Amino acid sequence: MNTIRTIEWKDDKVIMIDQRKLPLQEVYNTYEDYKAVADAIKTMVIRGAPAIGVAAAMGVALGALGIAVKTFDEFYKKIVKVCETIDATRPTASNLFWATERMKAICLLHKEMPINKLKERLKEEALKIYHEDREACRKIGENGKLFFKNGDNVLTHCNAGALATAGIGTALGVLYAADEEGKTLHVYADETRPMLQGARLTAWELQKHGMHVTVITDNMAGYMMREGKINKVIVGADRITANGDTANKIGTFGVAVLAKYHNIPFYVAAPTSTIDLKKKSGLEIPIEERSENEVTHILQHQITPDYVNVRNPAFDVTPAELITAIITENGVAEAPFEKNLATLVPKNA
Repeated sequence: MNTIRTIEWKDDKVIMIDQRKLPLQEVYNTYEDYKAVADAIKTMVIRGAPAIGVAAAMGVALGALGIAVKTFDEFYKKIVKVCETIDATRPTASNLFWATERMKAICLLHKEMPINKLKERLKEEALKIYHEDREACRKIGENGKLFFKNGDNVLTHCNAGALATAGIGTALGVLYAADEEGKTLHVYADETRPMLQGARLTAWELQKHGMHVTVITDNMAGYMMREGKINKVIVGADRITANGDTANKIGTFGVAVLAKYHNIPFYVAAPTSTIDLKKKSGLEIPIEERSENEVTHILQHQITPDYVNVRNPAFDVTPAELITAIITENGVAEAPFEKNLATLVPKNA
């Protein structure tokens, strides 16, 4: 189903499609050390919480291959430094920290291994995370397609497709699964300012898949709902707290409020690695502030006056009460989320 290769491991190198250049250019970059992978995450060569998690794990594996020491203690200290560098790239998506913590745990679990074999074990774990994400996307699609019927007009915000994962995607993965079942859907893609992930990435990806897609500006969603052009909403997530509050790309909260007002179901699709049960509510989620240039410029063209004040939070939090259901690879949670989400997260996560 998925012909897009967002991230791959090949010959001990990491290959990523450069999402900053889409849809005008399809360029693949090759990374040979963890610092370059960290920079790719920070500068949004790769984005989307699950894909960031995979990139983080592969970055740690690359870092491990470059460590030249003889003892486990020396090796582990350097691995921790590698993880700290990767952790410092983007603060909101929980998958990143989930991945680096998992890689550190593998180190400790196999501390008796010879260093060269431990390096190979870390590479195996990164590839395992990659394949797990692909399978999780498939299962999310299967679990979520039941909520969509032939003829639905669906709004999505940002990009939660193949470009945001190692597989077919989360929110778009659900729509792809419905499409594969023979259901005809029309997708409306919010352009998603300031980085235009909807206009640039979601529209490109849906066209590539052969699905009906219409791009609208972010401030058109309410009008389209009132006109009856949209009857369902599905989005991805960067972090979901224990009570179901969900961080996603800035503007998602506003879409959820509009959906609630118009009695339109609002679905969230994400792997369980995005669920952070240690955080009780969205008030505890760190929100990344990005460069002012993302707001003041579009494709290198300045659109604001010089020296104007700018805010650029990259995410907002949608309260759980605005969410109809959260779709994961392990099943679907509905309210009360505090009780039902916990049953979907593996006990060792």
